[in-house]
Amino acid sequence: MNNPVLAEVTRGGIVESFHTGAVIAVDASGATRFSLGDVDRPVFPRSAYKPLQSLALIESGAAAAHALSASDIALACASHNGEAIHHDRVSAWLTEIGLDLEALACGVDTPMEAQCKAAFHRAQGTPDRAFHNCSGKHAGMLTLCTHAGHSTDNYQLYDHPSQQHWINILGEMCGIDAGRCTWDYDGCGLPALSMPLRAVATGFARLATPATLTGARAEAATTIHNACTAHPMMVAGTGRACTRVMEALEGAALVKTGAEGVFAGSVPSLGLGFALKIDDGSQRGSEVALSAVLDALDLIDDQSRSALAPTLSPPVVNSRGQQVGTLRAPDSLVSTLRGSSPRL
Repeated sequence: MNNPVLAEVTRGGIVESFHTGAVIAVDASGATRFSLGDVDRPVFPRSAYKPLQSLALIESGAAAAHALSASDIALACASHNGEAIHHDRVSAWLTEIGLDLEALACGVDTPMEAQCKAAFHRAQGTPDRAFHNCSGKHAGMLTLCTHAGHSTDNYQLYDHPSQQHWINILGEMCGIDAGRCTWDYDGCGLPALSMPLRAVATGFARLATPATLTGARAEAATTIHNACTAHPMMVAGTGRACTRVMEALEGAALVKTGAEGVFAGSVPSLGLGFALKIDDGSQRGSEVALSAVLDALDLIDDQSRSALAPTLSPPVVNSRGQQVGTLRAPDSLVSTLRGSSPRL
């Protein structure tokens, strides 16, 4: 592997450390807008493909049958902080479909967001499954089960009909034979499939261009984009990059993080999808690389650049609060992305 540097950490004006990775943007036909690094090596997108998984919830009719709101759809796509707006809605959602928290196959957890976590411990709160960052996705899958008449027992297993439903959709959206993908169980207990970044980007490009899809899937793609960009707090939460980016871009792009340094997203106005992976799995590297992708696609203006600076180009500070460096994309990365292949 000889991937390029996508993020670097400076101190005293020199590069102290750096993160290598790969990145690609394509249109719905698979034509490349830009590509750097090995984008054909299989990786685990992890939670980055949750918006594609959630197509099953909508196109099956389950979301409409249970009168799920746009905010609920965003929560089904989420890797959330476990704040009250996330935890309480998951708990109520399960009650509405006749289940309780024990139906969730994800593990017991506590809030991720720092202030919520501190308040939780001060109050000597009880950990539960709704706090898990993937509980919205699980609630969506349980809703699909109840709508389709599938047993909710062991719904997390690879061969369960609810899992095979979204796996088949993922294959169709990403242009791969999903049944042949290497897989294992994710952190939340659901199957995680591996695939090349090129395939991930293709899936998000098709999500961005509903005109290339048909019937219920086209409508579902539009619903997911609109839900996530209208309710970015439900997708992640306070202080999180996904939320801050979608708020700042005001609906221009859907972005979704995944564990181990992954980001993916869709840009309807350009008909593009993108995906990136930081080799060492760092979140700090993936968030900075995301800024370069958005910049190369001309989605960041002066106003959004200022709003996103704390997330996408954060300062390196010492214990006295003094800035001693910066976490940033390499100076040449944006121009390299812009010039790496012809504009579509």
